[in-house]
Amino acid sequence: VWLEKRCVKLGKANQANLKSAYKHCIKLGGTPYAQIKAYQMQDCIDNCGRGYSTQGAIKNLWGHLDRFAMELDIISKRYSDLLTSAPIPDTTKKIFTQEEIARIWENKNLPWIDSILFLLYTGFRISEMLSLQTNAVDLQEWIIRGGVKTEAGKNRLVPIHTKIQEIVRKRVETTKSGYLFEYEGEKIKQFKYREAWADHMKKLNMNHTPHECRHTFRSNLDSAGANKVCIDRLMGHKSTDTGERVYTHKNIDELRLNIELITY
Repeated sequence: VWLEKRCVKLGKANQANLKSAYKHCIKLGGTPYAQIKAYQMQDCIDNCGRGYSTQGAIKNLWGHLDRFAMELDIISKRYSDLLTSAPIPDTTKKIFTQEEIARIWENKNLPWIDSILFLLYTGFRISEMLSLQTNAVDLQEWIIRGGVKTEAGKNRLVPIHTKIQEIVRKRVETTKSGYLFEYEGEKIKQFKYREAWADHMKKLNMNHTPHECRHTFRSNLDSAGANKVCIDRLMGHKSTDTGERVYTHKNIDELRLNIELITY
């Protein structure tokens, strides 16, 4: 009932995280909600076998369910207030090292590794990548129009770095669903992609989140001396530049020049 009444009102990324978190609570699916105790909720968190992000999502899910259960007078107290999860590490954003990126390239033919490279060379958010359709990709001009979340980020133009042009071409030519990145002929759900990501991080002996690709992208542009306004446009951030966000051949060329400063 909560899925139908409350979850649908949340943002898509939040919905995906909570649905993924539910898989770690499914063992309690047959238990009347009023009979679920705090230690059982905590057990789902402690034994999920995942890091702080997933543990936090499970804790968040129990909070949502408790609030809804109280609205329905199913419970009178919220055990979710007693729950704990792994703390967020002091340094939550780590850029990929040159050695790590070289290792990713060495394994580029493994399933989904191309998506990691795509994120590293475009700066897209995971939700933006998964929502990209092939009609947003111009293989003649080597430009992608995409982006979500903010007004500055929506429908921004991102030139396709020369190093990933063949990756993008292959994806465009082989898709069955119309989405640039798909799973079994359909759009990939974010929780499914995050599961695949976790598996590949283990295989590559790395510990990064998808968003750290975006952080790496920005950090390397900064280090290479890229134009600040161009960086903001590529990232989909609101720029301090007062000009309108109108794309001309001149500023598209400027974006391309700046994105090619990435040399990893």
